[in-house]
Amino acid sequence: MAPAKGEAAGPSSSKDGSAATMKKRNRPQYHPFTQQQLPACKPILAPQTVIPVLLFVGIIFVPMGLGCIAASNRVVEVVYQYETSCVPAYMLDNKVAYIQNPSIDKTCTRILKVPKDMKQPIYIYYQLDKFYQNHRRYVKSRNDKQLRSPEEVNNTQYCKPEATHHGNPVVPCGLVAWSLFNDTYSFTRGNEALMVHKRGISWRSEREDIFGNRVFPRNFQNGALIGGGTLDPRIPLSRQEDLIVWMRTAALPTFRKLYGRIEVDLHADEMITVTLQNNYNTYSFGGKKALVLSTAGVLGGKNGFLGRGKEEHLALQYPLSRPAR
Repeated sequence: MAPAKGEAAGPSSSKDGSAATMKKRNRPQYHPFTQQQLPACKPILAPQTVIPVLLFVGIIFVPMGLGCIAASNRVVEVVYQYETSCVPAYMLDNKVAYIQNPSIDKTCTRILKVPKDMKQPIYIYYQLDKFYQNHRRYVKSRNDKQLRSPEEVNNTQYCKPEATHHGNPVVPCGLVAWSLFNDTYSFTRGNEALMVHKRGISWRSEREDIFGNRVFPRNFQNGALIGGGTLDPRIPLSRQEDLIVWMRTAALPTFRKLYGRIEVDLHADEMITVTLQNNYNTYSFGGKKALVLSTAGVLGGKNGFLGRGKEEHLALQYPLSRPAR
């Protein structure tokens, strides 16, 4: 006997009903925002409107760019690269052995000529090339809690391989502090020694919020492999400004960091004698080192990129304004 019509349709109707219920349950609630139906302005970018707008923006940005370039050109810089010139001639073929040999005198004396008048303050920077402070493992090799609080001096999490020395915590721990730059510079003008001021070269927020005034170095650079400079264990980290500046890691492999300030004017054609201690090992990774003396303008140091960037904004107009061939 053939099944009744209602009996045959029963199971199928049940399945269709549950599917419709599930579909309805998964459907999001209607709203103009989710359906992208909000009122919006959709301008038509016609040439007769785009070209005047770009010309107007360009007319504004060109004087601004020229002003930025003029401000940058007023900054006076003296740059001296010394990673090769300060190596004795008989060690030029083995620079790594030279820098790792503590018995070789690393003192290097050079004379720099001031190209233009330099008004105080004159900022002293060291510049490194091919040093990747932005490497992920390098950046992570530190512990900010340890830097800030004396209760956390035993916390060396994330600091390997420079975490402990014979079971005792290293303060400050990590590769960033371990690789502290340790070249030194001193300056004389004739018989006059030019004092290098190192107070205030770091940010106040770093001294007050990141590095503690009751945290002192411990077991630092006591291992078999010395990475860079040493720290005075009697001075708290908040006053170790060379360390504070160094631990503000750079984003690019070529960077400058502030070493100090000279607070006297230097005049054009004066000869400045620089005594360098070439201690820092950049030879193992083919890096370069340079000493930079620089004044500051209204926009900071010498950098023409901002001005050129504003002028190049106008150059983008020309492809849009040319008629099609």
